[in-house]
Amino acid sequence: MYTAVLLASFYGLRRSEVLGLKWECVDFTANTLTIRDTVVRCGNTAIIDKPRAKTKASHRTLPLTPQLREYLQELKRQQIENRLLFGAEYIVNDYVCKRANGEPFSPNYITCRFSKLIKRHKLPHIRFHDLRHSAASNLLALGYSLEEIQEWLGHGTLATTADIYAHLQVEAKQNMADSLGEKIII
Repeated sequence: MYTAVLLASFYGLRRSEVLGLKWECVDFTANTLTIRDTVVRCGNTAIIDKPRAKTKASHRTLPLTPQLREYLQELKRQQIENRLLFGAEYIVNDYVCKRANGEPFSPNYITCRFSKLIKRHKLPHIRFHDLRHSAASNLLALGYSLEEIQEWLGHGTLATTADIYAHLQVEAKQNMADSLGEKIII
């Protein structure tokens, strides 16, 4: 779960994008991570690996920070060790987020497990998808434009980004007004 939460928090990835991330899309030479595939639940049993992201804009390449690069390299080493330890019982696949035996996480598992994790640590209730909103909020607070955040999150249109995060702009404007109010004497 740590990897899924880390990727969703930092990159603002959708659950389906986190689960669809494959090692072939992690380029340690170029220090990039390409969001291309998704994994979704279809009906009660089948998990479908879609060879494309939600929208054309969802297909994107993002930079790896040195810390994330190091973490992912260590994760890959651990998965290679697990494959040797589990032998024939290991479920071979190229997914980044999976159990120690190689079994990919299901979308429902991520949702349920995240909720239990939040509850166990007595944190305020949020959904896994809210990590995506937190990433966007952090980027906005750091001064990045809605256009930059749109690209980072893979929204199809700027209107989508603006509609979802307009309330944050209102808060930012209030902070701006308060700061100006402290400087200007009336």
